[in-house]
Amino acid sequence: MINSADMSKLSELAPAGFYVALRIGFHYPMEEKNEFPAEWVARYTSRGLMLADPVMHWVYQNAGVKRWSSLQDNDPRNVLGQAADFGMKFGAVCCVIDTAASAQRSFGSFARSDREFTNSEVDSLFETVESMHALMVPPTNLTNAELEALRMVKNGLLMKEIANLLGVSEGAVKQRLKNAKAKLNAKTSTHAATMATSFGLI
Repeated sequence: MINSADMSKLSELAPAGFYVALRIGFHYPMEEKNEFPAEWVARYTSRGLMLADPVMHWVYQNAGVKRWSSLQDNDPRNVLGQAADFGMKFGAVCCVIDTAASAQRSFGSFARSDREFTNSEVDSLFETVESMHALMVPPTNLTNAELEALRMVKNGLLMKEIANLLGVSEGAVKQRLKNAKAKLNAKTSTHAATMATSFGLI
């Protein structure tokens, strides 16, 4: 999850805004945070600029870091020029990809209005994205009993119903869910079930 310390760091490094997408699977990221100006997000969405965005093209073909300025030659719809109209004149993109078979990726796109990012700032952005990506790796220590309880939570069953179906006490169900929440770093049982689903565990 994106914690407040990482948010503060990214906001400081990218004062004109940023977007981070973590653990993108087949379709959607497990978590994302869009801190770009709302007016820019509205234009970007309404005009369907994602399909023409050279930053997005780079993300899905590469890993590492790149400054926006080096992507301008591949920008027929002038997406980066339009971003500059909203105060995002300089930018950098970072992408991390798993070496595992899942090959999930996380990326961040970051903007400034005053100057190019320095090498050390780009390194710091990449390290932050890499750290957030690593923190969201699926856990491998959930037991079958814990996954079974999470599956039932996902299906909307109440504690009493789960206990009845499993033939165990409500206390046993609570303990299984407590363990699962701890392993997934989730706040609630519903959150844990959502995370387990996103990880493809249930």
